[in-house]
Amino acid sequence: MPAQVIPMQVHKIDEPIDVSRSQKKAESPLSILICPSGFKESLDTLVVADCIEKGIKRVLPDVIVRKAPLFDGGEGFAHALVTTTRGELRYLEVTGPVNIPIMSHYGVLGGDFSRRTAIVEMAAVAGLRLVPKDSRNPTITTTYGVGELMRAALDEGVDRLIIGCGDSGTSDGGAGMLQALGARFLDSHGNEIAPASGGIALCAVADVDLSGLHPRLQEVEIEAACNCQNILCGPKGVARVYGPQKGATPAEVDLLDKALNAYASVVSKKLGRDISTVSGSGASGGLGAGLLLLGATLRPRYEAVTEYFGINDDLFRNCHLVFTAEGRLDSQTPQGKIPAEVALRAKRHGLPVIALAGTVGPDAAANYLIGIDAFASIMQGPISLEVAMADAERLLTDAAEGVMRVLMLGKSLRVRDGTPY
Repeated sequence: MPAQVIPMQVHKIDEPIDVSRSQKKAESPLSILICPSGFKESLDTLVVADCIEKGIKRVLPDVIVRKAPLFDGGEGFAHALVTTTRGELRYLEVTGPVNIPIMSHYGVLGGDFSRRTAIVEMAAVAGLRLVPKDSRNPTITTTYGVGELMRAALDEGVDRLIIGCGDSGTSDGGAGMLQALGARFLDSHGNEIAPASGGIALCAVADVDLSGLHPRLQEVEIEAACNCQNILCGPKGVARVYGPQKGATPAEVDLLDKALNAYASVVSKKLGRDISTVSGSGASGGLGAGLLLLGATLRPRYEAVTEYFGINDDLFRNCHLVFTAEGRLDSQTPQGKIPAEVALRAKRHGLPVIALAGTVGPDAAANYLIGIDAFASIMQGPISLEVAMADAERLLTDAAEGVMRVLMLGKSLRVRDGTPY
């Protein structure tokens, strides 16, 4: 049962490169735009942007830097939106992903909004960082607490709910969220499936009773900022793509895939359309699917986030270079993640793009095809992931400095007759 409700002229080899001399020759000051995402379970987006700026300015102290930290709906999303709009955070105890009480929050936005808007952040209540590393098993984690936050916001009288579908430690399709809002999932005998029992329990689901849903759900607009490349079922679905990352064994991945297929059938029947491969249905461990059952609009997170923060393509004007960043760069990055979206827009303005990442996968070369011109890992030497995460600020700052030094070295290269190399 759920817990009780009570975050980079050739010099002589022995002569150091005079980067300031290179800078003085420039016809206009170098302007760099930093548009990163956060590093999951390590650095939030604001800190990532600050570290990159610090590394750049070790090489070019007078460079013009503009920072536009981008949130993928994950950790820090609610706090940043509340800060931007001068709103307020509401703190309360809810059910965490492993079914024990945790303190979490939702935000109520300020500013000139025509409707009273609440923001619920998946990472703040069911994020992977909230699941102990020694007990990670996405077959049993729950989104019940997400529903509890939504319920509290509804009780407060908001007219609009924005759900940040970012980092998650769950794979229950949003069933727990729905249960917290009053839905009842039933097996083939009409027996209720226990609330907050995780994705594995959905193997038995045969129907859903929505008669007990919170009455105000019919009065509010629900919008989710999510990765619309993620789908609920199949080879590219929640279980098979993200299950292993969240701790599932191969056998558990199979069971979870079976359970989510059963769940998709029930939700699809209720909606009158197949949602198993609908864009965004697999966002945040399938939370997108549950939100569809509530009539939510699923929006690409870059599109949504840039709107919320008042960011548009004008951001890319009058700059020379773009830095982006994310915790991991691999073949999944082109699938709607922040670095891919930044690169797409930077290329519209003919700008070079460099990406820094906590780790770089062996398949990361796929990112060259989407407009990322160069990328680098912040890792130094053979260190464990745990050590790297603990020292991530220094590693990221050093990496940004290193990249800028390479860039300035390239800028200073000349062939013997003095023409550009």
